[in-house]
Amino acid sequence: MKYISTILATPFLITQCTSFSPITHTHRTATLLPTTTTKLHSLKPAAVPLMDAGKALARSGELIIDATSTPKLDSYGGGLSAAGASIRNAGDCVAQAAASCRFKTAAELVCDELREAATCLIEAVEHLKKAADDAQVDELLELKGCIVNDIMPHMLTGGVSLEKAGAGIMKREKLVDIGQHLVDAAGDLELLGLGIQKIDGELEETKVSGQRMLYASVKMKEAGNNLMGIMPEPKKGKSWLK
Repeated sequence: MKYISTILATPFLITQCTSFSPITHTHRTATLLPTTTTKLHSLKPAAVPLMDAGKALARSGELIIDATSTPKLDSYGGGLSAAGASIRNAGDCVAQAAASCRFKTAAELVCDELREAATCLIEAVEHLKKAADDAQVDELLELKGCIVNDIMPHMLTGGVSLEKAGAGIMKREKLVDIGQHLVDAAGDLELLGLGIQKIDGELEETKVSGQRMLYASVKMKEAGNNLMGIMPEPKKGKSWLK
């Protein structure tokens, strides 16, 4: 009897099953949300020269501090040595930015470090104002003129240029524009290096500090040119044989 009831119930089950509507699958187009990563292609071309620029910039600041400890200047702890410390800190930030340039996902870190370097240079201007006042009190008018005319303006514009470079990364500007900001900063560092050498032409510390600043200028310009796609001219002669 069990088998008969099962057989009789089978047509009913089949009828019930065929009355169901088939399951349909709808495909929805996924909407891609903008990511937080920068649209910049890569900052890696600037990494090596920017690292060299940061190290040279930091060394230049250290040498200014050393110069204030000499009997000739004898102003350690004053505005000039504080400015040297700010320059050293700016160099450390540039070097850290260069280290982050190697990674495509670290654009935000590069932005932060460049803007911090800019802040250090702009803060150095405030210290230089105090240094100029100290020179006025000590009747070192030539030193005051050097600080006010040959160092402060280029320190400020150099900081502004680095700020623009960092802000450009944040705003996702073109690499060409960011590279141009670095080239502009390099021009300011060049004039700054020449100004530092005028502090005292006979003092070894200021002389070498200026040289390090000039080298930082050369390497920062190279970093900017790399981002702009401007390759250095090939060396002529037989230097390739070395």
